Amino acid sequence: MRYSIVSKCLAVVLIAAFALLALGSGDAWAKPKKFKVAWSIYAGWQPWDYANQSGVLKKWADKYNIEIELIRMDYIPSVEAYVAKKVDACVMTNMEALDMPAASGITTTVVIMGDFSNGNDAILTRGDMGIKDLAGEEISLVELSVSHYLLARALEMNGMQESDVTIVNTSDSDIAPAFIANQNQKAVITWNPLVMQIRQEPGVSMIFDSSKTPGEILDLMVVRSAVLDKNPELGKALAGAWYDVMRIMSQRGATADDAMSIMAESAGCSLTEYKMQLKTTAMFYQAQQAVDYTSSDEIKQKMNYVRKFCFDHGLLGENAQSVDEVGIKYPDGTLQGDRENVQMIFDTSYMKLAAEGKL
Repeated sequence: MRYSIVSKCLAVVLIAAFALLALGSGDAWAKPKKFKVAWSIYAGWQPWDYANQSGVLKKWADKYNIEIELIRMDYIPSVEAYVAKKVDACVMTNMEALDMPAASGITTTVVIMGDFSNGNDAILTRGDMGIKDLAGEEISLVELSVSHYLLARALEMNGMQESDVTIVNTSDSDIAPAFIANQNQKAVITWNPLVMQIRQEPGVSMIFDSSKTPGEILDLMVVRSAVLDKNPELGKALAGAWYDVMRIMSQRGATADDAMSIMAESAGCSLTEYKMQLKTTAMFYQAQQAVDYTSSDEIKQKMNYVRKFCFDHGLLGENAQSVDEVGIKYPDGTLQGDRENVQMIFDTSYMKLAAEGKL
């Protein structure tokens, strides 16, 4: 009897000890991985800020036992941080997703096709000017960004060349106040909400915008492929959060307005102004819409324009000998460019999970 009691006591002690050890080890094993995601102000990217402020992003990160830190940055510095591996994911356009990472050997996967600019990027001028009147003028823009691309396309469509104008490289945080303050400055190219801010100035006109090049400026959420391959839960959490917010924005009434008011505030504009910006943003509110567009032949045609611009401006790397130097992979498995050097991947799998309600 005494032996039995001692044995039972010893067993209880051992079980408790093992339980404590297991608990401690479990905490270590279950410690959430941390990921950093960069975003910058733009009509189509404001939903990320709302997802963060509202707790939607945390909800989805918690579901997949990860932590996501959303970091607001100026646009080009955010892409540079992505290339430098200081952040794991970043919002950016298709052009930057192709050129800046590719030139550094960073393979990039598109996990969310958010929208395409349908008037959000624009050329603004003072006075009564047309595209041909830009000849000989200084034009402020973020050099080698989609603003530069829009300029090149506008000039090309009007029988002109970049050599006909002088580009003044200006950061996105400075471009609007600098143009507004300098009445002698004739032309500027930027994106919303800065376009709307500049257009409110007397005597300013919009002479060209991205509605004339639909589908060429795509707004994406991308993840470094090496990170995503090892951590698919990051792609799932991002897709889950994004389409939660898209569902809210698609509603009518106070719920949607409250959400968009938060987006507008961080963009420095009113709710009315933000809604106006969304009218020139071709948002893919439904995940299946995004899947369909990303899987279409149209996107391949548009990417041809983009990769040609990148090659012509030396953005595919110093040693790039042709536009086909860098490979782009599409959801159907087709490729543009070198299959041995695929640096950009359009992946619909996470958006499909959202569309099918499987996240």
